[in-house]
Amino acid sequence: MAMQMNSVVHVSTSPSPSPATSPPPEGKQEHGEVAAVHVVGVGDDEAVMVVKDEEAFGGGGVDYSGRAQWLRAAVLGANDGLVSVASLMIGVGAVSESGRAMLVSGVAGLVAGACSMAIGEFVSVYAQYDIEVAVARRRRRQRRRRGDGDGEEEGSGRLPSPFKAAAASALAFTVGALLPLLAGGFVRPWAPRVAAVCAATSAALAGFGALGAALGGASPARSAARVLLGGWAAMAACYGVLRLFANLY
Repeated sequence: MAMQMNSVVHVSTSPSPSPATSPPPEGKQEHGEVAAVHVVGVGDDEAVMVVKDEEAFGGGGVDYSGRAQWLRAAVLGANDGLVSVASLMIGVGAVSESGRAMLVSGVAGLVAGACSMAIGEFVSVYAQYDIEVAVARRRRRQRRRRGDGDGEEEGSGRLPSPFKAAAASALAFTVGALLPLLAGGFVRPWAPRVAAVCAATSAALAGFGALGAALGGASPARSAARVLLGGWAAMAACYGVLRLFANLY
């Protein structure tokens, strides 16, 4: 009776072999590299399945997880800048028709929000950085005790950068906050001023939502609609609460 053997073999991307070695499977060598090969179920009565890993080449699938750190900080910062400053300006406009009051409130919201976003992102990412460094050091000590290699730390280039995340968050918040400021901060009549803030904020929210989804591989239309509805809800709530507060007091 023939003996069956089940195995899973994974061959990662590597330079093409020398002429002395056996050539790779036909169709599996491109641009001096061998695509990743997965061999599943090798046996007498089992088929051999060879799958080309297209991610080994630049033209294959895209790994969006590597973009998560800066993309999250940038998209959240831009959306927060848009929504918070626009809501603040509209809320102030609900109790005062002064264009100067709306402009000053928007500038104050920009400065305070950018600092808050940068500090919050820095603290959050630095905590993640400390955890990953501690895990890497523990693994290095374990390798040294086992005598595996020289104990060099692996994956140090993938560690998050707190400074980059904080800078991206603050910059994105500032860019987002400038849009409603420039759109309505210098318009004198009250109604056109509020309308300009709402229109600029709505267009920017939809654009940032679609851009973030496109960079992350999601649906741009669905993301734009979700971000737009959330921004409208925030601005309406801020206007309604401050209008009610002004009527009561």
